[in-house]
Amino acid sequence: MSTPSRTLATIVATAGLTAGLVAAGSAAAIDLPAWLGGHDKTATAQAATAATTPPPVAPLPPGALPDYRSIVRLNGPAVVGVMVSGTHAASADEGGLPPGLADDPFFQFFRGMPGLQGRGRSRGPAPQVPFRGQGSGFIVSADGLILTNAHVVREAKEVSVRLSDRREFSAKVLGSDPTTDVAVLKIDAKGLPTVRLGDARQIEVGDRVLAIGAPYGLEQTATQGIVSAKGRSLPGDSAVPFIQTDAAVNPGNSGGPLFDGSGSVVGINAQIYTESGGFQGLSFAIPINVALKVKDQIVAHGRAEHGRLGVSVQDVNQALAESFGMPRPDGALIAKVDKGSAAAQAGLKAGDVIVSVNGEKVVQAGSLSSLVSQAAPGETLKLGVWRDRAERTLEARLGRAGDDTADAAPAGDADTPRLGLALRPLDKDERREVGAEQGGLLVQDSGGAAARAGIQAGDVVLAVNGQPLKSVDQLRALLKNHPKQVALLVRRDGETIFVPVPLG
Repeated sequence: MSTPSRTLATIVATAGLTAGLVAAGSAAAIDLPAWLGGHDKTATAQAATAATTPPPVAPLPPGALPDYRSIVRLNGPAVVGVMVSGTHAASADEGGLPPGLADDPFFQFFRGMPGLQGRGRSRGPAPQVPFRGQGSGFIVSADGLILTNAHVVREAKEVSVRLSDRREFSAKVLGSDPTTDVAVLKIDAKGLPTVRLGDARQIEVGDRVLAIGAPYGLEQTATQGIVSAKGRSLPGDSAVPFIQTDAAVNPGNSGGPLFDGSGSVVGINAQIYTESGGFQGLSFAIPINVALKVKDQIVAHGRAEHGRLGVSVQDVNQALAESFGMPRPDGALIAKVDKGSAAAQAGLKAGDVIVSVNGEKVVQAGSLSSLVSQAAPGETLKLGVWRDRAERTLEARLGRAGDDTADAAPAGDADTPRLGLALRPLDKDERREVGAEQGGLLVQDSGGAAARAGIQAGDVVLAVNGQPLKSVDQLRALLKNHPKQVALLVRRDGETIFVPVPLG
């Protein structure tokens, strides 16, 4: 069977290997190997890595050209091919897409894009079909510890590793973390070559980078480019501040290293954006700092854990910034706070804008997601919050990602001419259905400024400029001051988002 690919037309696709692989069991159920003996297992793992990794070198001076020949010669022997096989479910009507891709989270996000409508609908039990695939990885300790992508080994029953000298070893999956797409493998070998680990925080946009991997199974392939963006948040992957590059990465490169100009690994190649199924100038790598945190947890405990704040957030644009009286359009605007979550206990509410975490500036919503995800459950974060046209500080003790946390005004039609909305209060059953216990107004008709902003009949307006709405009279009172625009918190199809509405 040919090597399946997770790329497809008009999708952010994992640049690697197998479509339809799912996580290889529960990481928590994996027994730690005998080579991890000792009392402080985390310290042991970190010491072992440090002892077998070449010492760091200074980054290249600005404008200096990397010696790609030396980087490949020194690090190529530590880059490996990862072969996987197993069985997985394939729906009968995947519309020509690789088996299992319809269930991929990136496919779900881009389902509505041109060329993808109507695909992936299930009409019955999915048959189990065999698969084989190949990705990439790299050795981080001389005794056989290897990093790759979690999606590379997802649902694999057998995993093997091929070294650059053509030797092959059976590999054990110590653990995989779907949140960050990082997996740790172990092979029974000693004295192996290793890569030099760098610091992704030191690279800048415009710096030269080099990728080594096995695109389409062509092992030890090197491609070069520059860093084209940092801290990129992707659909379904807001926990990772991706490094965006233009180094050519294709199916099979997944899990391979991304080197900086000095020859140190700064990332793990993970995804591409493509309309053709192959590289089209955009590739994304997981910062090595993120990957190493996950690796240390997996080696010590068999799994990785991530903090959870319990909010739904969105970016702040200029219109929203003006609505909330902010000096600039920065931060993560909270659209929803989960009941019983760390955010709820800290006093956060819809309409707050988180502008910093532990003193680190939050420019976009994705920045908040990655900072929270990289923190440990139980850790206390100091949050800079913009509320009521001023900044304040709140503290939130994070929960654990994956933990579940989980009723009136009389009916009557009313209209708001400046907005162009016909509204009525929700009844008790409607409030329960949409989770608007404190009120909310149902949009019966939309026109004028609200319609131009995208508000439509059936939407529920929960708040204006962060103030929860309980009645139409309250909304009219808020509009009496003739603001130039307002930010409506709107719930539609189970999703909550702020919508700026210019009022002229």
